[in-house]
Amino acid sequence: MNQKIIDKHLQAGKIAAEALQYGKSLIKENAKVIAILDQVEAKILELKGEIAFPAQISLNEFAAHSCSDLNDQTILKDQVVKLDVGVHIDGYIADNALTVDLSGKYTDLVNASRDALNNALKIIKPGISLSKIGKVIQETITAAGFAPVKNLSGHGLGHYNIHTRPSVPNYDNGNENILKEGMVIAIEPFVSTGAGMVQESSPATVFTLINESNIRDPITRKILFEIRKYNGLPFAKRWLERKFGTPKTNFALRTLIRNDCITEHAPLFDQRRGIVSQAEHSVIVKDKPIVFTRL
Repeated sequence: MNQKIIDKHLQAGKIAAEALQYGKSLIKENAKVIAILDQVEAKILELKGEIAFPAQISLNEFAAHSCSDLNDQTILKDQVVKLDVGVHIDGYIADNALTVDLSGKYTDLVNASRDALNNALKIIKPGISLSKIGKVIQETITAAGFAPVKNLSGHGLGHYNIHTRPSVPNYDNGNENILKEGMVIAIEPFVSTGAGMVQESSPATVFTLINESNIRDPITRKILFEIRKYNGLPFAKRWLERKFGTPKTNFALRTLIRNDCITEHAPLFDQRRGIVSQAEHSVIVKDKPIVFTRL
């Protein structure tokens, strides 16, 4: 990895961290979720970054992929709030997340995800196995009395690709593959009071373009042209609704799904409806790792 690429990750990381902390300051009782997401995304653009994926707020038992559509009226009350923010500079990505407990009941749960993240970051270096990272995360979480979410993981960060190899487990899965110098990864512990396994809900409001079949319908073709501008990164239904209206957007998305052009990222919730917390940083793997989403 050359210094030019490192610098772009560092720039993206600084913006992602600032946008995340800005979003945290907006997470208060009676705030509208859609307003927070819009303001976080606006902050990214204001800071001269590009949005790597739609900002997402997942509440209570929902762990990930919750993103407001245009009609979302959700108001924050006493929930456990996960905020996930991604930024890129010329396709070089930074990904970070945090949890805010508005209920005051889950301080230990929030601390467990943050402590698991910090303990994992302490051992990141070339040659460390994925299973050892997972073991440290799992031991931190179980010592606090909670369950790691086993079917969610950290991940590599590729060029215009938010989820690449390696998959970085949140438990000891026996994977003896090792980190290598120059890898860019996101460490992302999820902690649950419930099953520690998530499943899909509906409807999805985040999508990714995966191929471009021969779409003949003029409405869908027009919206597909807009989707191409996201360079293969995830996009929000809300973005399209604001430009094309909800009926046309719904029609186009159905058409694109039917033709296997886009993949859906459905909201994920704990199978036993346990409360979930999350923490995340992005790292460049070196003997002295660069945690580039830390302010």
